[in-house]
Amino acid sequence: MKLGIISALHEEQEGLVEAMQGPQKAIHGMRDYWTGKLGAVDAVCVLSRIGKVAAAMTATSLVERFGVTHILFTGVAGSGDSGVKVGDIVIAESLVQHDMNASPLFPRFEVPLTGQSHFLTDVQMSARLAHAAAGFLEHDLVNAIAVEERKEFGLQAPRLHRGLIASGDQFVHQKSQLGAIRDVLPGLLAVEMEGAAVAQACFELGVPFAVVRTISDNANEDAATDFMRFVKSVAARYSYYIVRRFSQA
Repeated sequence: MKLGIISALHEEQEGLVEAMQGPQKAIHGMRDYWTGKLGAVDAVCVLSRIGKVAAAMTATSLVERFGVTHILFTGVAGSGDSGVKVGDIVIAESLVQHDMNASPLFPRFEVPLTGQSHFLTDVQMSARLAHAAAGFLEHDLVNAIAVEERKEFGLQAPRLHRGLIASGDQFVHQKSQLGAIRDVLPGLLAVEMEGAAVAQACFELGVPFAVVRTISDNANEDAATDFMRFVKSVAARYSYYIVRRFSQA
């Protein structure tokens, strides 16, 4: 395995490059790609920036230029279900682009000429990722997240979920937005802006992939409140510990 690790924001990948053995930087397409050893795995870390095009471009470059064999996307997402709370972890089993609509030429959500609407993650990678996330929640959370941050964000007993994540080029921050997406995508757990684009790129390139998201908000009118504080003080720690456990498995 040569693992490509993508995050949209610098804070979501904080600490991973520093944890690499012998990191080397290469610049390509206005992005810094860091190659090195992460635990037992050869890895390449990169920030995609926000949005579907940026994410798909980054995933393609990882494969075509840096020779990665597997891709892991880690970052934050908004909750897509009332049972998914801030601080919970969602591991994708499938991903869909909620803003893809080429009907009536193609069914809604289907990516034209692929025959796919819901892109399935790699079963083995996702199982390994779930094991890493469960280990983090059980063993690392208390020491990884400061007490005041756990209180501030109500991280009482974060849970692990597996299922559907939807991606689109919009920051979902209104109940009406989320409601419209949920109405047409039963079983939705989380909404974000990159995962399904990475999924499409990996599908077309034949590369196994997995996606893990920390729930940062409820995808409503309060979604932007203390968002960056959460990313820096909570989500960054989640990603660091989960990816480290994944790379050591």
